[in-house]
Amino acid sequence: MTALVDQWYSPRLGRDIEVARWGDVGVPVLVFPTAGGDAREVERFHLVDACGPLIAEGRIKLYSCDSVNGRALLTKEGDSLHRSWMLRQFVEFVGHELVPAIRADCRSDDIEIITSGSSIGAFNALAALCRYPTVFREAICMSGTYRLERFMDGPVDEHFAWASPMHLLDSLDDAHLAALRQRTVVLASGEGANEDIGESWHAAHVLGAAGVPNRVDSWGPQWAHDWPLWREMLPHYLGEVV
Repeated sequence: MTALVDQWYSPRLGRDIEVARWGDVGVPVLVFPTAGGDAREVERFHLVDACGPLIAEGRIKLYSCDSVNGRALLTKEGDSLHRSWMLRQFVEFVGHELVPAIRADCRSDDIEIITSGSSIGAFNALAALCRYPTVFREAICMSGTYRLERFMDGPVDEHFAWASPMHLLDSLDDAHLAALRQRTVVLASGEGANEDIGESWHAAHVLGAAGVPNRVDSWGPQWAHDWPLWREMLPHYLGEVV
């Protein structure tokens, strides 16, 4: 399946960014890449193929974009305060640039979007849902890494707290929290090589304390932190909700 690719300059991110789409009709699903991934990473690693039947049936159309903040963490771009700022700028890009582009593509000003991602992509999926609960209806978070302080190598500031779903819930007003409590978060993880299901349990505790519906799903020790797991997970969970 060939991607339809768009590109534009993002003033928030200060660089060009690519957005890819697969499928023509159905519920929009935004899948964030892993830390260093680009918009077509999910195609190269056959996650799009795994979701192929759902796309062919017109149940979903899949979107992905460059992982700008994840790449900043991976390459240690700038200092810790710059990387904190990049986390926020990326989430703002999602809400104020990418969401309008997806809605325009869907010819709907109010269509709700499912979001997902693996590893740091799961962080971005959860951050998008928490920041924009009137836009995103569900987050499918796979093998998530949610505590990013260890990638900063220095102090963080209010931009980090604004973007991090493990920190931002305390700052939300009542109306924002009420909207978020109508949404659902799936925190799925294997327990094999390089997996840390403790990250998912920590996120579940933070979300649960704020009254946000969520569940942790363990796929067991036979699954490592890698694409074969995510190719099983994503169509499974999407099949439950579309």
